Amino acid sequence: MVELDPNPRPIDALSALGAPDDIALEDRAGALTYAELEAAVGALALWLRSDGLEPGARVATWLPKTRLACLMPLAAARAGLVHVPVNPVLKRAQVAHILADSGASLLLTQPARSMTLESGDLPDHCRIAGDDEAGLEGEGLPPSDADPQALAAILYTSGSTGRPKGVMLSHANMWLGAISVAHYLRITPADRVLGVLPLSFDYGQNQLFSTWAGGGRVIPLDYLTARDVIKAAERHDITTVAGVPPLWVQLLDAEWPELVARRLRRLTNSGGALTTPMVRGLRAKFPNANLYPMYGLTEAFRSTYLDPSLVDANPDSMGRAIPFAEIMVVRPDGTRADPGEPGELVHAGPLVAQGYWQDPERTAQRFKPAPSFSEYGGMAVFSGDTVTEGADGLLRFVGRDDEMIKSAGNRISPTEVEEAVLAGGEAREAAAFGVKDERLGQAIVVVAVARGEAAVAEAALRERLRRELPSFMQPARYEWRESLPRNANGKFDRSGLKAELTS
Repeated sequence: MVELDPNPRPIDALSALGAPDDIALEDRAGALTYAELEAAVGALALWLRSDGLEPGARVATWLPKTRLACLMPLAAARAGLVHVPVNPVLKRAQVAHILADSGASLLLTQPARSMTLESGDLPDHCRIAGDDEAGLEGEGLPPSDADPQALAAILYTSGSTGRPKGVMLSHANMWLGAISVAHYLRITPADRVLGVLPLSFDYGQNQLFSTWAGGGRVIPLDYLTARDVIKAAERHDITTVAGVPPLWVQLLDAEWPELVARRLRRLTNSGGALTTPMVRGLRAKFPNANLYPMYGLTEAFRSTYLDPSLVDANPDSMGRAIPFAEIMVVRPDGTRADPGEPGELVHAGPLVAQGYWQDPERTAQRFKPAPSFSEYGGMAVFSGDTVTEGADGLLRFVGRDDEMIKSAGNRISPTEVEEAVLAGGEAREAAAFGVKDERLGQAIVVVAVARGEAAVAEAALRERLRRELPSFMQPARYEWRESLPRNANGKFDRSGLKAELTS
């Protein structure tokens, strides 16, 4: 198991943690050993440095999961630059905003992508380089001696309302996140991790970092369907899959060869809470896999995880703090909430990011001095999420403050409504919202995907919920869709759906 050394190092040191002859990366270009990974990172860093970029310059990548995309987080850091990964599913207007906001000096992308950009999309000082220009072989830079607190990356959130925020991550943020996750997931050199999440997503980027911290092998995958994931898991003898709830819905509905399903040893979830039916389904379909429900914030990377030994008895829990994180449940007056009392989740410790890039106003709204009872002290992230902590120390998600439904004087968690809707199997996916109602203040509307015919599903659902939920929690209306929209990171686009319902 990876040792929990609290002393951070430059993030590019990850490329040398595995045994030299072990495989670090396996992709369409073949296999790359740890020794070859280290050499390629050095060569790419030298190529970046030779481009004349000043230390601290921002370098953006707009790429699928190519070898170059996988190496850039380490190579840019080694060259003293700041990496800005752009999700490959974003379109030109979104890419243009990120380039302008970050002040990128270089965009590494594919010719077909660069051709979609229009005049004015690139900042005046930014040039485009094709992915075939970057050098991955030959002479290279040695491991860096960067200050672990120095800025190493800017990750842009993918919210559908308002302009995306660039979260500033230091070497220490990313290094300690990698060590923490590799430790509690018990990553070993025998592990083969299927990298299905976007590398621009903190959870997706950590697929690389935590695997390399544990000496394992990453197999990056750009997939279109659940069947692509299953085929890759079979072809590469995958032991570990990281996902978000919408992906698990697809994988649970798909047919898995029994041997492939039984070979999986580890499933990790973040980017949204697992419902109890999903937990039960994953435990049944993948009987030999440890399931790790997790909760994370881009502003602090990851906050909690639930130990697999506790999952069956506590399928609704998000667990306890991960190593290097201090998690507190805080009342509006700044004092500690009692066990079972709802409060805001506040995260302190060395995983807390450095704020939002060139946005002091929004930084001040989210990043504040830690509560007086904090052990770490310093700056903390105030999540805006309401949780409870039980007498057993396990945390449970209640809802986001800005998503709580206020109906007939009651505060209702949309998560609780969604879990009730999904519990009977009438719907495959569901999202609950409060919409303006003259009589109630807000009425509950559920947007859902039916199993079978929508009218039949709704009739059965209404009948069941009349028995199982109090009257004030009954949905007033259902809207049935073929699928629920996702954002660029594969999570449900709750903001987009809410804007659509309330417009």
